Amino acid sequence: MLIRHATAEDGAACAAIYRPYVTDTVITFEDVPPTAPEMAERISAANRAHAWLVAEDGGDVVGYAYGGTWKSRAAYRFACEVSIYLATGRRRTGAGRALYDELFAVLAGRGFVIAVAGMTLPNDASVGLHRAVGFEDVGTHRAVGWKHDAWHDVAWAQRRIA
Repeated sequence: MLIRHATAEDGAACAAIYRPYVTDTVITFEDVPPTAPEMAERISAANRAHAWLVAEDGGDVVGYAYGGTWKSRAAYRFACEVSIYLATGRRRTGAGRALYDELFAVLAGRGFVIAVAGMTLPNDASVGLHRAVGFEDVGTHRAVGWKHDAWHDVAWAQRRIA
């Protein structure tokens, strides 16, 4: 498996991975899946100030992870929010850990110290991955998101990356 920096050309592959999370789950609170050009712009924006990485297996993009602004105020400038999405069937293959390990190294190299992650509950796979790579639970926002005709909690976790 190859972990590399994403480019705008990865927009279609990342959009395809993300689509079922948007349409079929509450893992993300987006309602409309982004198009390939929209995802390409997200990749470009993330790479300007943070990072967006993809995992390739056999030439196919099988997952991605990225960092972004956690809060806009200056006091938070050393913290970033991270997210990870894997293609269907790619859980428990090492792809998530490999993506996060490389992402944390890149973000630390860019001066970030703390990574935060939000996870819609229940989501045992995401909670398990985040704990496995060193995140610690810091709290839960109760019934903060409305999707698929129900309220959902979001758990927050953080870890030091530098």
